[in-house]
Amino acid sequence: MELTVTPSALSCFKGEWGIAAGETVRVFVRYVSGGELPFAFGITRDTPIDAAVTTVADQVTFYMESKDVWFLEGRSLRIDCLGEDIVFQFS
Repeated sequence: MELTVTPSALSCFKGEWGIAAGETVRVFVRYVSGGELPFAFGITRDTPIDAAVTTVADQVTFYMESKDVWFLEGRSLRIDCLGEDIVFQFS
């Protein structure tokens, strides 16, 4: 299980979101609908409590709490940017 942030995603976080060196960004699982894919990822600035997966990209820490890693099911997560949108890709 690994968390990767691409250079284009990092650029988006810094430019569009105003994320700066030293900040922490939490990736979490949220309920979005009762459809075929009821859960999705969300992102927010936050402070780790029980980080299970972390990665540092250009002095910005991205992490997932242990209560949210179930959604990865042992897979790795790559955070990328497509246009102005943050996208999440499993591998």
